Amino acid sequence: MKALPHTRSCFVCGEANPAGLKLRFETDGRIVRARFVPRADHVGFQGVVHGDITATVLDEIMVWACAVPTRQFAYCAELNVRYLLPLTPGEEVVLTGELVTNRKGRIFEAKAWIENNAGKTLASATGKYLPIQRADAAKLAADFVGDANWLQAPPEGATSGNAGLT
Repeated sequence: MKALPHTRSCFVCGEANPAGLKLRFETDGRIVRARFVPRADHVGFQGVVHGDITATVLDEIMVWACAVPTRQFAYCAELNVRYLLPLTPGEEVVLTGELVTNRKGRIFEAKAWIENNAGKTLASATGKYLPIQRADAAKLAADFVGDANWLQAPPEGATSGNAGLT
């Protein structure tokens, strides 16, 4: 698995965001994974991680799952989350996401899930994502920490001039 870059400011992966989750993502080129240990200040009901934190990390892993094969970051247009079992503060979970469909570079469909260390699925999600315009994506890339050069190359077989960030 290859480590993916992160940002300075993002709530989920930003290293300089004091309220952030500071997740780090990795990929094998197809799937994206991350480990997450929710904190006590992430609860909704006592002892249960707030559903919006769960939805946030599922959304983020799907964004990365879209970006890896397409070399394009995207905004969420639709997010569907299925909560199966509650996440517990202090319990490490594994997030996994993958691109399911690339609809001609106009919309990406992804899926993701969260498992505990016993392999039990706690939540799953599907989402539809709209690619960020090249000019806007170049601005966002300026916030990256780590090697983001892999985003610059168009994916194999790409014919659209909108495949990369530059």
